[in-house]
Amino acid sequence: MAHAISTRSLTKKFGRREVLHGVDFSVEAGSVFGVIGPNGAGKTTTMRCLLDIIRPTSGEVRVLGKDPRQGGPELRRRIGYLPGELFLEGRVTGRKLLSHYEAISGPVAPGRIDALAERLGLDLDRHTRKLSKGNKQKLGLVQAFMHSPELLVLDEPTSGLDPLVQQEFHAMVREARQQGQTIFLSSHVLSEVQQTADTVAILRDGKIIAVESVSGLREGAVRHLRFSATGITGHDAGALLGAVPGVGHVEVLESNGTVTLSATLAGAIQPLVKALSTLQLKDLVLEEPDLEESVLQMYSSPGEPGSPPPGPRVSGHRASTHRKPVQQESAK
Repeated sequence: MAHAISTRSLTKKFGRREVLHGVDFSVEAGSVFGVIGPNGAGKTTTMRCLLDIIRPTSGEVRVLGKDPRQGGPELRRRIGYLPGELFLEGRVTGRKLLSHYEAISGPVAPGRIDALAERLGLDLDRHTRKLSKGNKQKLGLVQAFMHSPELLVLDEPTSGLDPLVQQEFHAMVREARQQGQTIFLSSHVLSEVQQTADTVAILRDGKIIAVESVSGLREGAVRHLRFSATGITGHDAGALLGAVPGVGHVEVLESNGTVTLSATLAGAIQPLVKALSTLQLKDLVLEEPDLEESVLQMYSSPGEPGSPPPGPRVSGHRASTHRKPVQQESAK
């Protein structure tokens, strides 16, 4: 399948400080590609390099088959862009401002602007200086979507939007994908990206540390487990659970003949089910995969904030624990 975006060894320096370190990725045409990472990871810098707002220090970039430095206005008209920091002329109405953008971006279908504004709950006849942050963000979304561009580049698109408008935005993204448009969006919150993205790249300190499908992230995500059992000691129950592949952070509480254990599971469920089948269970809870926790572990190196604690956590009376560490991908 053709690539709408591709980068190879993309590097960007500001003075002596290098903020992008050989970034490589590609985005298939007609897909939704999400980039997530903490603030300062390099998401906005990457987008600005793609759009020739800033020039890479080295490396190659292709957007819709063109070098952005050579594409000129013709290439830019094929792209809809929402910047992370949106600055609007304050002395005009939203409608007049969008009319100005239309003259730059190219033809907009009749009624398209009003239809988008209605979906997002935006009053186009108010002066932009009177708009709240959320309404300014809606105006930015309308100008990005209105000319139905081949490629949408959206930097933190849900910033300032209330939950209902966020859901409408996600619907707009899904519709754009169904129409064959490509969407490249960024966020520092995984839950915002996973609702619409086909593929997710995790960016940390100017490096891509993982590129995964959302389904692939889910398969490898951390689940939280809790169960109670009788007829077994806390020591033996901890040892049994600790021997299951992918189990970590085991906590054991033993009281009045009942053993309660909690742990995390990063792996297949079947070995866990097999181990638990030997117990006299009173209660069992296995939560949905926690994609946020899995990604946060990728953000952090051992010993940094967000990293798993170095040893087992034990609580309760006469508690004992056996912990089998989960193998984690290094963030560096």
